[in-house]
Amino acid sequence: MTSLEKPTEDAQDSRAVTEAALFEAFGGVRGMVETVVPGLLFVSIFTINKNLYWSAIAALVVSLLLVVVRLARRDTVKHAFSGVFGVAFGVAFAMMTGNAKDFYLPGMLYTLGLALAYIITTLAGVPLIGVLLGPVFKENLSWRTRNPGRKKAYAKASWAWGLILLAKCMILFPLYWWADTTQLGWILVALKIPPFLLAVWLTWVFLAKAPAPIDVFAEMEAEEQAEREREAAAGERESAAGRHRRDS
Repeated sequence: MTSLEKPTEDAQDSRAVTEAALFEAFGGVRGMVETVVPGLLFVSIFTINKNLYWSAIAALVVSLLLVVVRLARRDTVKHAFSGVFGVAFGVAFAMMTGNAKDFYLPGMLYTLGLALAYIITTLAGVPLIGVLLGPVFKENLSWRTRNPGRKKAYAKASWAWGLILLAKCMILFPLYWWADTTQLGWILVALKIPPFLLAVWLTWVFLAKAPAPIDVFAEMEAEEQAEREREAAAGERESAAGRHRRDS
Protein backbone atom coordinates (compact mmCIF):
# COMPACT_ATOMS: atom_id res chain seq x y z
CA MET A 1 0.00 0.00 0.00
CA THR A 2 1.36 3.40 -0.94
CA SER A 3 1.26 6.48 1.26
CA LEU A 4 -1.44 7.92 -1.03
CA GLU A 5 -3.74 4.92 -0.69
CA LYS A 6 -3.89 4.82 3.10
CA PRO A 7 -5.43 8.29 3.67
CA THR A 8 -8.04 7.46 1.02
CA GLU A 9 -8.97 4.24 2.81
CA ASP A 10 -9.00 6.04 6.18
CA ALA A 11 -11.30 8.70 4.74
CA GLN A 12 -13.61 6.03 3.34
CA ASP A 13 -13.69 4.25 6.71
CA SER A 14 -14.49 7.55 8.45
CA ARG A 15 -17.34 8.27 6.03
CA ALA A 16 -18.71 4.75 6.49
CA VAL A 17 -18.64 5.07 10.28
CA THR A 18 -20.30 8.49 10.07
CA GLU A 19 -23.01 7.19 7.75
CA ALA A 20 -23.74 4.20 9.99
CA ALA A 21 -23.88 6.37 13.11
CA LEU A 22 -26.25 8.88 11.50
CA PHE A 23 -28.44 6.06 10.23
CA GLU A 24 -28.66 4.68 13.78
CA ALA A 25 -29.20 8.05 15.45
CA PHE A 26 -32.01 9.23 13.17
CA GLY A 27 -33.85 5.94 12.75
CA GLY A 28 -33.14 5.13 9.12
CA VAL A 29 -35.87 4.37 6.59
CA ARG A 30 -38.21 2.81 9.14
CA GLY A 31 -37.90 5.82 11.40
CA MET A 32 -38.92 8.08 8.52
CA VAL A 33 -41.89 5.86 7.71
CA GLU A 34 -43.02 5.89 11.33
CA THR A 35 -42.81 9.68 11.29
CA VAL A 36 -44.90 10.12 8.14
CA VAL A 37 -47.58 7.40 8.31
CA PRO A 38 -49.76 8.69 11.21
CA GLY A 39 -50.02 12.21 9.78
CA LEU A 40 -50.59 10.84 6.28
CA LEU A 41 -53.40 8.62 7.54
CA PHE A 42 -55.00 11.50 9.45
CA VAL A 43 -55.09 13.87 6.50
CA SER A 44 -56.18 11.12 4.09
CA ILE A 45 -59.19 10.14 6.18
CA PHE A 46 -60.07 13.74 6.98
CA THR A 47 -59.90 14.65 3.30
CA ILE A 48 -62.46 11.92 2.54
CA ASN A 49 -64.99 12.29 5.37
CA LYS A 50 -64.09 15.49 7.30
CA ASN A 51 -64.48 13.50 10.53
CA LEU A 52 -62.01 14.67 13.17
CA TYR A 53 -62.77 11.81 15.56
CA TRP A 54 -62.12 8.94 13.15
CA SER A 55 -59.10 10.64 11.58
CA ALA A 56 -57.50 11.17 15.00
CA ILE A 57 -58.27 7.66 16.27
CA ALA A 58 -56.86 6.08 13.09
CA ALA A 59 -53.62 8.07 13.40
CA LEU A 60 -53.25 7.10 17.07
CA VAL A 61 -53.99 3.42 16.44
CA VAL A 62 -51.47 3.11 13.61
CA SER A 63 -48.78 4.83 15.70
CA LEU A 64 -49.43 2.33 18.51
CA LEU A 65 -49.27 -0.56 16.03
CA LEU A 66 -45.86 0.65 14.88
CA VAL A 67 -44.63 0.45 18.48
CA VAL A 68 -46.09 -3.06 18.87
CA VAL A 69 -44.28 -4.18 15.71
CA ARG A 70 -41.02 -2.75 17.06
CA LEU A 71 -41.52 -4.52 20.39
CA ALA A 72 -42.36 -7.82 18.68
CA ARG A 73 -39.18 -7.60 16.61
CA ARG A 74 -37.19 -6.46 19.67
CA ASP A 75 -36.02 -3.39 17.80
CA THR A 76 -35.21 0.04 19.21
CA VAL A 77 -38.52 1.73 20.02
CA LYS A 78 -37.42 5.30 20.77
CA HIS A 79 -38.44 6.63 17.34
CA ALA A 80 -41.79 4.82 17.39
CA PHE A 81 -42.50 5.98 20.95
CA SER A 82 -41.69 9.58 20.04
CA GLY A 83 -44.19 9.22 17.20
CA VAL A 84 -46.86 7.94 19.58
CA PHE A 85 -46.36 10.84 21.99
CA GLY A 86 -46.46 13.34 19.12
CA VAL A 87 -49.68 11.86 17.72
CA ALA A 88 -51.23 11.61 21.20
CA PHE A 89 -50.57 15.28 21.90
CA GLY A 90 -52.00 16.21 18.53
CA VAL A 91 -55.12 14.10 19.07
CA ALA A 92 -55.67 15.49 22.56
CA PHE A 93 -55.24 19.08 21.42
CA ALA A 94 -57.55 18.70 18.41
CA MET A 95 -60.20 16.97 20.51
CA MET A 96 -60.11 19.71 23.15
CA THR A 97 -60.41 22.56 20.67
CA GLY A 98 -62.61 20.80 18.13
CA ASN A 99 -60.37 22.22 15.38
CA ALA A 100 -58.83 19.54 13.15
CA LYS A 101 -55.90 21.82 12.28
CA ASP A 102 -54.83 21.68 15.92
CA PHE A 103 -53.83 18.04 15.37
CA TYR A 104 -50.72 19.47 13.71
CA LEU A 105 -50.05 22.34 16.12
CA PRO A 106 -48.06 20.45 18.85
CA GLY A 107 -45.73 19.04 16.21
CA MET A 108 -45.26 22.45 14.65
CA LEU A 109 -44.47 23.99 18.03
CA TYR A 110 -42.02 21.17 18.72
CA THR A 111 -40.30 21.83 15.38
CA LEU A 112 -40.02 25.54 16.21
CA GLY A 113 -38.63 24.79 19.66
CA LEU A 114 -36.11 22.33 18.20
CA ALA A 115 -35.00 24.88 15.60
CA LEU A 116 -34.39 27.47 18.31
CA ALA A 117 -32.59 24.88 20.46
CA TYR A 118 -30.16 24.09 17.63
CA ILE A 119 -29.44 27.78 17.06
CA ILE A 120 -29.19 28.82 20.72
CA THR A 121 -26.96 25.91 21.77
CA THR A 122 -24.65 26.61 18.85
CA LEU A 123 -24.37 30.28 19.85
CA ALA A 124 -23.64 29.11 23.41
CA GLY A 125 -20.74 26.95 22.18
CA VAL A 126 -22.43 23.60 22.83
CA PRO A 127 -24.08 22.69 19.50
CA LEU A 128 -27.01 20.38 20.10
CA ILE A 129 -26.16 17.96 17.30
CA GLY A 130 -22.84 17.27 19.04
CA VAL A 131 -24.62 16.56 22.32
CA LEU A 132 -26.96 14.14 20.53
CA LEU A 133 -24.35 12.38 18.39
CA GLY A 134 -21.43 12.39 20.84
CA PRO A 135 -22.55 9.17 22.60
CA VAL A 136 -23.27 7.52 19.24
CA PHE A 137 -19.67 8.13 18.16
CA LYS A 138 -18.41 7.10 21.65
CA GLU A 139 -16.85 10.53 22.13
CA ASN A 140 -19.42 12.03 24.52
CA LEU A 141 -18.48 15.72 24.93
CA SER A 142 -14.73 15.30 24.34
CA TRP A 143 -15.10 17.30 21.12
CA ARG A 144 -15.77 20.47 23.13
CA THR A 145 -12.24 20.81 24.50
CA ARG A 146 -10.10 18.18 22.80
CA ASN A 147 -11.24 18.14 19.17
CA PRO A 148 -11.81 21.68 17.85
CA GLY A 149 -12.18 20.56 14.24
CA ARG A 150 -15.00 18.25 15.22
CA LYS A 151 -16.63 20.96 17.34
CA LYS A 152 -16.62 23.23 14.29
CA ALA A 153 -18.30 20.50 12.22
CA TYR A 154 -20.97 20.01 14.88
CA ALA A 155 -21.57 23.76 14.93
CA LYS A 156 -22.06 23.82 11.14
CA ALA A 157 -24.42 20.85 11.33
CA SER A 158 -26.43 22.44 14.14
CA TRP A 159 -26.75 25.66 12.16
CA ALA A 160 -28.00 23.60 9.22
CA TRP A 161 -30.61 21.82 11.33
CA GLY A 162 -31.72 25.04 13.01
CA LEU A 163 -32.09 27.07 9.82
CA ILE A 164 -33.76 24.26 7.86
CA LEU A 165 -36.32 23.66 10.61
CA LEU A 166 -36.85 27.40 10.99
CA ALA A 167 -37.52 27.71 7.26
CA LYS A 168 -40.02 24.85 7.54
CA CYS A 169 -41.80 26.70 10.36
CA MET A 170 -41.93 29.87 8.28
CA ILE A 171 -43.90 27.91 5.69
CA LEU A 172 -46.21 26.00 8.05
CA PHE A 173 -47.28 28.63 10.58
CA PRO A 174 -48.80 31.03 8.02
CA LEU A 175 -50.62 28.05 6.52
CA TYR A 176 -51.98 27.18 9.96
CA TRP A 177 -53.80 30.52 9.96
CA TRP A 178 -54.70 30.85 6.27
CA ALA A 179 -55.10 27.35 4.82
CA ASP A 180 -57.76 24.77 5.58
CA THR A 181 -57.05 21.49 7.36
CA THR A 182 -56.53 19.36 4.28
CA GLN A 183 -54.20 21.89 2.61
CA LEU A 184 -52.14 22.23 5.77
CA GLY A 185 -52.06 18.47 6.27
CA TRP A 186 -50.88 17.57 2.78
CA ILE A 187 -48.21 20.28 2.76
CA LEU A 188 -47.01 19.19 6.19
CA VAL A 189 -46.77 15.57 5.03
CA ALA A 190 -44.87 16.71 1.93
CA LEU A 191 -42.43 18.64 4.14
CA LYS A 192 -41.76 15.75 6.54
CA ILE A 193 -38.97 13.96 4.70
CA PRO A 194 -37.14 16.38 2.32
CA PRO A 195 -35.96 18.91 4.98
CA PHE A 196 -34.96 16.01 7.24
CA LEU A 197 -32.93 14.33 4.50
CA LEU A 198 -31.26 17.63 3.62
CA ALA A 199 -30.26 18.22 7.24
CA VAL A 200 -28.95 14.64 7.65
CA TRP A 201 -27.00 14.90 4.37
CA LEU A 202 -25.38 18.19 5.42
CA THR A 203 -24.53 16.67 8.80
CA TRP A 204 -22.87 13.75 7.02
CA VAL A 205 -20.91 16.12 4.76
CA PHE A 206 -19.62 18.19 7.68
CA LEU A 207 -18.72 15.23 9.88
CA ALA A 208 -17.16 13.18 7.07
CA LYS A 209 -14.63 16.00 6.58
CA ALA A 210 -14.03 16.49 10.32
CA PRO A 211 -11.29 14.87 12.40
CA ALA A 212 -12.07 11.40 13.72
CA PRO A 213 -13.91 11.23 17.06
CA ILE A 214 -11.98 10.53 20.24
CA ASP A 215 -13.21 7.23 21.63
CA VAL A 216 -13.47 8.11 25.32
CA PHE A 217 -14.86 4.67 26.17
CA ALA A 218 -11.74 3.02 24.75
CA GLU A 219 -9.62 5.49 26.68
CA MET A 220 -11.40 4.65 29.92
CA GLU A 221 -11.00 0.93 29.28
CA ALA A 222 -7.30 1.46 28.56
CA GLU A 223 -6.89 3.46 31.78
CA GLU A 224 -8.67 0.76 33.77
CA GLN A 225 -6.47 -1.92 32.20
CA ALA A 226 -3.34 0.12 32.95
CA GLU A 227 -4.50 0.60 36.54
CA ARG A 228 -5.06 -3.14 36.95
CA GLU A 229 -1.59 -3.82 35.53
CA ARG A 230 -0.03 -1.29 37.93
CA GLU A 231 -1.84 -2.90 40.87
CA ALA A 232 -0.73 -6.34 39.76
CA ALA A 233 2.87 -5.16 39.37
CA ALA A 234 2.75 -3.50 42.80
CA GLY A 235 1.40 -6.73 44.30
CA GLU A 236 4.21 -8.73 42.68
CA ARG A 237 6.79 -6.29 44.04
CA GLU A 238 5.33 -6.59 47.55
CA SER A 239 5.34 -10.37 47.29
CA ALA A 240 8.93 -10.36 46.07
CA ALA A 241 9.94 -8.00 48.88
CA GLY A 242 8.21 -10.27 51.42
CA ARG A 243 10.02 -13.35 50.12
CA HIS A 244 13.30 -11.44 50.20
CA ARG A 245 12.77 -10.48 53.86
CA ARG A 246 11.93 -14.09 54.79
CA ASP A 247 14.98 -15.42 52.97
CA SER A 248 17.29 -12.92 54.68
